[in-house]
Amino acid sequence: MRTDFTLEQLADPDTAESEKILRTCTHCGFCTATCPTYVLLGDELDSPRGRIYLIKDMIASGEKDTADTVKHIDRCLSCLSCMTTCPSGVNYMHLVDHARRWIEENHRRGWSERGLRLVLAEVLSRPWLFRLSLWFAAILKPWARFLPDRLAPLFALAPDSVAPASPTDRPRIYRAVGEQRMRVALLSGCAQNVLAPEINEATIRLLTRHGCEVVVAQGSGCCGSLAHHLGQKRSSLALACANIDAWERECLASGLDAIVVNASGCGTTIKDYGFMLRSEPTYAEKATRIARLARDVTEVVAMLGLRQPAEKLAVTKRRVAYHSACSMQHGQRLHSGPKELLAAAGFVPVDVPEGHLCCGSAGTYNLLQPEIAASLRERKLANISRAGPDIVATGNIGCIVQLASGCNVPVVHTVELLDWATGGPEPKTVAAG
Repeated sequence: MRTDFTLEQLADPDTAESEKILRTCTHCGFCTATCPTYVLLGDELDSPRGRIYLIKDMIASGEKDTADTVKHIDRCLSCLSCMTTCPSGVNYMHLVDHARRWIEENHRRGWSERGLRLVLAEVLSRPWLFRLSLWFAAILKPWARFLPDRLAPLFALAPDSVAPASPTDRPRIYRAVGEQRMRVALLSGCAQNVLAPEINEATIRLLTRHGCEVVVAQGSGCCGSLAHHLGQKRSSLALACANIDAWERECLASGLDAIVVNASGCGTTIKDYGFMLRSEPTYAEKATRIARLARDVTEVVAMLGLRQPAEKLAVTKRRVAYHSACSMQHGQRLHSGPKELLAAAGFVPVDVPEGHLCCGSAGTYNLLQPEIAASLRERKLANISRAGPDIVATGNIGCIVQLASGCNVPVVHTVELLDWATGGPEPKTVAAG
C-alpha cells in the first residue's frame, strides 16, 4: 500500500510504525473471509482491508471530523482473526491500536459516549469499585427498563449477585506442594477477580499441586488492556508500568520462571508490553523482559506435565466444547495446547464450528456495540449447540460472561476443569448444572 506521510508525521514513533505496517498490505482481501463484522454486515468498510484504508487516510490527513471513520473503527472487535489469515504478515493489532489512540486524542465524541468509556476504563480496572458498582446494579436491575437505553447492556450482563472478595486478591505467596519445580507470579487481574474469583483460586491450587510456588505480587493488578483498547494511552501505560515494577521486584528478590496469566485477553496485552513501552527509556528494557516471561496458564501446565487425573473423571469422559478465545488463538497463537490438556485430564474435547469467529465479548465491545455483539453471541451459541457438549471451556472471562447466560450447558474456565480433574473441587457451575 502506498503511503504519503510527511517527514513531520513520521517523526512520531507510532505513525512511523503504522507506515511500515500499511506498506505490507497488498489489498488481497483474504482478511474479509474471517472478519466477524464483515461476515455479519457485508460492508467493505467493516472489514480489515477497508479499515486499513480509513486509518491511513485519517492519520495522513489529520482530519478531525472523522465521525464515519470512527464508526467503522469502533465496530472492530480487535479479534485479530485477520492476522491469522493474512498471508503478508500485516500487524493489524498495532495499527488499529494506534488508530484508537489517534481517535481518543483528536476526535470529539458525544458526552454520553465519552462518559460511558470513562466509566468503563475507571471502574472495571479497580476491583473494589467494580464490585461496588455490581452491587448497585443488582439493586437497580428490576428498574433497568426505566434507565437510558445506552445503559441497558451494562445491566443485561451484570450478575444477580456478587461474590465476596477472595483471599487470592491480596498479595501473598502460595507454597508448592511437594518439591518446588517453578516459581511464578500470577496476574491477579481486575474484572475477573470480581466476576469469577474461583478462577484464580483454581489456578493457584492447580499450580501449587504441580510444584509451583505462586506469588501474587504487591502492586500488580489490571494489565491495562481495557484502557489500551479504548485508546487511553496514559492510563494503560500507567497500569502496565505498575505491573512491571511489581514483577521486577519479585524477579530481583527471589526470581521468577514465568508470569502466569489466566485471562487470554490480558495475556495478549502483557506479551506486547515490550512494544507498548518501546519509546519509554525507563521501562523499555524491563517491559521486554517481563513480556518474555508472560505465559498463559495452560502453557505452564503443559511445561510441568499434567499429573494423573482422578479416577472419577477418567470414567465419565464428559464432552467439552473448547471455545478458543480470539485473544488465545489469534492474539497469542495458542491452538492445540488447551485441548490436549483437557484430553489428558480425561475429558473429550470437541471443536466448535466456525471456531475462528468471535463470540462478541471482546473486552468492552459487548457494552459499546451491543447489537453486533448480540448477533455474534447467538451465532456462537448455535454453533456450540451443534457440537453437543456437556460443558463449554474457554480461557477468557469475557467469553464466559458473554456465553454463560444463553448456553444450555455450564460455561467454565479451562483451568477449573484441569483443577477438578487433578484433585480440586467440582466447578460450582458444573455442580449446579
